[in-house]
Amino acid sequence: MKPFVVLVCVFAVFLIGTKLFKQDFDYKLSGKTALAAMLLFTSLGHFLYTKGMGMMLPDFIPIRTELIYLTGIIEIVAAAGLFIPSLRVTTGILLIVFFVLVLPTNIYAAIKRLNYETGTFDGKGSSYLWFRVPFQFLLILWTYFFVVR
Repeated sequence: MKPFVVLVCVFAVFLIGTKLFKQDFDYKLSGKTALAAMLLFTSLGHFLYTKGMGMMLPDFIPIRTELIYLTGIIEIVAAAGLFIPSLRVTTGILLIVFFVLVLPTNIYAAIKRLNYETGTFDGKGSSYLWFRVPFQFLLILWTYFFVVR
């Protein structure tokens, strides 16, 4: 829920800001900025809650901690790549692939009732999926419309 709030709030602030300073709404810039802010926000979880996020991965996956750090770094690099004109579209396409690839880990964590912040199994469970799955699709569409297209 927090990443959704970051995404929407940053988008609204930048829309208002572009209207004030450019005399017109800049939806693309606002969408890219909101996505970058959300990616930077979520990347923090990879470094603050590494143990819990590692528990989101099935046991058969090796080097879990390293993968969590790597995906956090990927989110930071992607946030920057959104603003490099020659890399913007490629970054957007790779982000869409990334969002598709991480969805199963969110489903797995929900089924296991994982609370990744505490590293315990007292999370919201499958009810979390009613938010997470649509949010993941929103991120894919958001990236397509504000970055790739």
